Amino acid sequence: MRDILEGMLAESGTLTTEEILMHIFAALVLGMFIYISYYISHAGTAYSRKFNISLVCLTVLTATVMTVIGNNLSLSLGMVGALSIVRFRTAVKDTRDTIYIFWTIVVGICCGVADYLVACAGSAVIFVILLFLGHVKNENRILLIVKGSRMYEDQIEKEIFDYFSRKALLRTKNTTPTTVEYIYELSRKMLNESSRSGTSITSALYEIPDTQYVDIVAQSDEISG
Repeated sequence: MRDILEGMLAESGTLTTEEILMHIFAALVLGMFIYISYYISHAGTAYSRKFNISLVCLTVLTATVMTVIGNNLSLSLGMVGALSIVRFRTAVKDTRDTIYIFWTIVVGICCGVADYLVACAGSAVIFVILLFLGHVKNENRILLIVKGSRMYEDQIEKEIFDYFSRKALLRTKNTTPTTVEYIYELSRKMLNESSRSGTSITSALYEIPDTQYVDIVAQSDEISG
């Protein structure tokens, strides 16, 4: 038992200053590589410069932590216990951001243990994947919201089903003794194709008596920060 404890507490070796700086420098270089990838794949309104800079810093910090831990089991257990109390509450604006966070952590771990080949090879593959697929975006869903009189609810439903060739998906129907409100889910493609028919859906619905309002809302699955 004593030998086991001594083995757990013993350090596998002391790193030189050059090795420590090499770990950090490699993490910095690959962090800038991640920075460029994020800049390219998030070009436009989704790009966050602060988050991109945070990715570089996270890569260096992870490499630094791994350099400190090394192969010291007791220190690694203590570090895990210390970091377990940290809670991150920042909402992820884009699901792709999660990929970049894990990417920085993996690169930092590889650089911290001086496994530069794995870090470079993995980063190159992820960079290529995100370069070609990173610009893919979800097609925003369109919500058609209509409120009118219950006396004409059958006419409203018939108009919407006929206008969109029965492809409109009814999500919600709210009623009162005198009014009715519909929420239909459409795709942007359906809305664009129907607009070429000459008469817009809003004009067609307002021709129905007692129609109070017609709203068209773009709904995105992404969380805005």
